[in-house]
Amino acid sequence: MENQQFHTLLNAIENKEAVLGVVGLGYVGLPLAVEMVNQGFTVIGIDLDASKVDSIYQGDSYIHDISSDELKKVMQSGRFQPTTDYSMLRVIDALSICVPTPLSENQDPDTSYIETVVDQIKLHMKPGMLITLESTTYPGTTEELIQQELDKVGHEAGKDYFLCFSPERVDPSNGRFTTFNTPKVIGGTTEACLKLGTALYSKYVETVVPVSSPKVAEMSKLLENTFRSVNIAFVNEMAMMCDRMGIDIWEVIDAAATKPFGFMPFYPGPGIGGHCIPLDPMYLSWKAKGFRFYSKFIELAQSTNDNMPYYVLNKTSTILNEYAKSVRKSNILLLGMAYKPNIADLRESPGLEVYELFKESGANVSYYDLHAASFKDKHGETVHSQAFNLEQFKTYDCIVLITNHSDLPYYDIAELGVPILDTRNAFRSYTHSHIYKIGHSVQHPVLEPSEAVLV
Repeated sequence: MENQQFHTLLNAIENKEAVLGVVGLGYVGLPLAVEMVNQGFTVIGIDLDASKVDSIYQGDSYIHDISSDELKKVMQSGRFQPTTDYSMLRVIDALSICVPTPLSENQDPDTSYIETVVDQIKLHMKPGMLITLESTTYPGTTEELIQQELDKVGHEAGKDYFLCFSPERVDPSNGRFTTFNTPKVIGGTTEACLKLGTALYSKYVETVVPVSSPKVAEMSKLLENTFRSVNIAFVNEMAMMCDRMGIDIWEVIDAAATKPFGFMPFYPGPGIGGHCIPLDPMYLSWKAKGFRFYSKFIELAQSTNDNMPYYVLNKTSTILNEYAKSVRKSNILLLGMAYKPNIADLRESPGLEVYELFKESGANVSYYDLHAASFKDKHGETVHSQAFNLEQFKTYDCIVLITNHSDLPYYDIAELGVPILDTRNAFRSYTHSHIYKIGHSVQHPVLEPSEAVLV
C-alpha cells in the first residue's frame, strides 16, 4: 500500500534530493557512500570509530578500493558528512546499514552491531525512512532484528517506514567490478518497500535485481559464498590427495579448465580468509539447525578449509626434513599475511593461523608483507613485518609463501636458494629444485657433498 510518505520519498529519490545515510564506513560502507556522492546525492556517514571519521575529513583513505585523491574530491563536493553522531538519523531519508557481522567464539552469529544500530534508529528515526540492511547475516535477520523490533515501538513497515535487505557484494582490490557495476540483489518486506529500495539503488548501481522477500536476498548471499567455500574445500582436498599420489594439482586444474563448459576452476591455498567465505556458511548452518536441518556439506567444507594451515605446517616439516632440519628452532619467513593479493586486509587470514602454528611448534617465525605492516597475535602482542632485505631473507631455513602479492620479486626470491613452500603456485615459472608447492609431493633435493648429512 502506497501512502503519502512513500510518494514523498520516491519523488526525493528520483530528483536526488533525498539525504542518504550509511552506517559503518568500512570496506562496504565507505565505497557505497562515495558512489552515492558521485551520483549526486548528499550523504551522511556514521561510524563510531572517530579515527575513521577524522581520516575521511583529511582525505586520507584507509580503504584499498578508494584512493585518497578520490576521497578528497568527494569531501570537496560538500555533499559528504562523516560523523560519530547517531542523532543525524533524524535528517536521513534512506539509510544503508553496513556494519560487521562476525562470528562468536562458538561459531554463532554476532549480531550485536546490527542491534546497536536498531536501538539508535528507535531513538532517532525520521518518519518515512527507508532502511536497507547490507550486512551479511542469516535468513530472517531483517525481519527478526529490525522489523519486529520497530513493530514493538509502534512503527509499521511499509507504512511508517520502509525496509529492505540488499547483500553487499564487495570484492576488495577487484579492479573490474565496483559498487556501480556489480549487480545488486534486493528484497523488501512489502511491495512498497521493494519499489523504494529498487528506485534508490538504481540511482547508483547499474543493475538491480529485485527478489520476492528479504529472506531470499539474505539466502542468496549465503548461497554465493557457501558455493565458494564448498568448492575451495573440494579442491583443497584434491590438493592433499594429489600430494599423496605424486600428481601436480596445479597442472590438473589447468588441464581441466580447458573444458569450455561444465567446469569452473577453483584453486587450493593455505586456508580461506576475508569476512565472507570463512563466516557466511556458518550463519547458514547455524540457522538451519533451528529447523533441525544439519548441512553436511557446510560442516565438511569448513573442517577441510580449517585444516589447511595444519597441512602447510606438515608440508613445511617434510621439506625441512629433506634438509636434515626440523620445524623446531628453524627460522621461517612467511611471505605475505593478507588474506588475498595486493591488499592489507588481514580479516580471517589463514596466514595468522599458520603463524601461530609455527610458533607453537617452536619455530622462529617472521613475516614480510609490504601491504600489511603489523598484526596482533593471539596473545595481543603486535607483530611487525620485516623490512624487505634479500640478504636477510637468505638466512632463513625456509620461506613459506602465504599471499601471492603481485609486487613480490619472485625471481630474486627464487634465486636465494632457500627452500620455498609455495601455497599459491606463484613460483610456477621457476623450476628450481628448492621450490616446493602444496598439492604436489616433495621431491628429494640434490644436495651438494658439503650439504650431505651422514646418518
